Amino acid sequence: MTQTTATRAVRPIRAAAAREGGATAGSRRWWGLAVLGLSQLIVLLDGTVVNIALPSAQADLGIGDGARQWVITSYALAFGGLLLLGGRIADLVGRKRVFLTGVAGFGIASAVAGAANGAGMLFAGRALQGAFAALLVPAAMSLLTTTFTDPRERARAFGIFGAIAGAGAALGLLVGGIVTEYLDWRWCMYIAVPVEVLVLVGAVPLLHDPGERTGGRLDVTGAVLGTAGLAAIVYGFGEAESRGWDDPLVLGLPAGGAVLLALFVLWQSRTAHPLLPLRVVRDRRRAGAFLTAGLAPVAMFGLFLFMTYYLQVILGYSAVRTGLAFLPLTASMITSSTQIGARLAGVVAPRLVVVPGLLVAAAGMVVLAQAGTEASYTTRVLPGLILTGMGMGATMMTVMATATAGVDPRDAGVTSAMVSTAQQVGGAVGTSVLNTVAAGAAAEWLAGHGGRGSGAAARAEAAVHGFSTALWGVAGLLVVTAVIAAALLGNGPGRGRRTDR
Repeated sequence: MTQTTATRAVRPIRAAAAREGGATAGSRRWWGLAVLGLSQLIVLLDGTVVNIALPSAQADLGIGDGARQWVITSYALAFGGLLLLGGRIADLVGRKRVFLTGVAGFGIASAVAGAANGAGMLFAGRALQGAFAALLVPAAMSLLTTTFTDPRERARAFGIFGAIAGAGAALGLLVGGIVTEYLDWRWCMYIAVPVEVLVLVGAVPLLHDPGERTGGRLDVTGAVLGTAGLAAIVYGFGEAESRGWDDPLVLGLPAGGAVLLALFVLWQSRTAHPLLPLRVVRDRRRAGAFLTAGLAPVAMFGLFLFMTYYLQVILGYSAVRTGLAFLPLTASMITSSTQIGARLAGVVAPRLVVVPGLLVAAAGMVVLAQAGTEASYTTRVLPGLILTGMGMGATMMTVMATATAGVDPRDAGVTSAMVSTAQQVGGAVGTSVLNTVAAGAAAEWLAGHGGRGSGAAARAEAAVHGFSTALWGVAGLLVVTAVIAAALLGNGPGRGRRTDR
């Protein structure tokens, strides 16, 4: 047999092997997506599962009313404040390595929080959860960005990932209700441990980091300025409910945080190894995606805050029934993210998905804002939840895909961290503001109704009035966000501009 004949004979075998190898690699990518999605699910679930468990934990550990907020705030401060740093560490050290570290650390921190024998240990465990989540989340998103490079596959992957992200918070309420009612509040913390072990077992063989790492140094000055600035803003607004808006701490901390963030931007423009390379945010479409990612989640944070209380206290639902009541929201978010957002991503301009999505979510908020003290779940609450879920599912999936499209592999981690930072900080600040608005509106209602304010029925009316006022505000914010998205997200399909240009 001549060499030419032998070569011809081998070609079909090589082609078949290549096809088989490609199919195997493709299957591994999608199984890797399942691992990444599960890690994201448990982090987001853990952010809300504690809400329903908080009263039991407070009673068990003897936590005072003034200190109970730290069960939530310690997690939010560590998570939101360290996300940018976690994203940059992922770019410098390696995304898979940082992801595995974050997963293992989050599991250990969850065990510490579950085993807490006092308030301090619980607060420390929650803060550690937030810190390791700040490593895990941007590393997971950047692995997703660098793994799925084909536009259509990438759209599908982000659709699934976005649906999981949206479902995590709602499922947290359901799981929290079931665990708290039938087991113990500590299992709301322990539940993360076996899940993270499963993620570790799957991540080692299934995840691959194709991105090249840079040889730069970690920007310590930028990390201090950025983290301190974000933490000051989140903490300052978090104190508004208990201290009031005229308190020096509430006024001073956000102002000081804004100054620190301005110094952070100035430093990033001058240092040789920036924590957040400004090329990442110079693109108009990407900047619009970051801004939308920060404003839109206020709706979801506000909805969970108010509707959980409304269903349990006003309508008298049990913890489990409250969790079940949120399932239509979860289903509509998953449907919208995978069947609308994922199918249209990369085909039409992002604003053609985001703007209608925000307006539909605003309509859902308007419906919920009109629920009274004796509203029917089927005719009033359910339609509002479905509309909000449909709008937010398509919006957030498209925003995540747009923000990370065209990013150079060396910037994948920090870009993903910016999306998560915007969501976390925007949601935390928005929740604090909305809670204060609702409390103020309720107090005004009681003051304006004189003697009626002493009865349980009057207090319920006042609370619902406060919720309604805040939800009308959320609807207005979503409309404003839609205008911003229409102006910044551009006309062409959302493929993004590379950050290395």
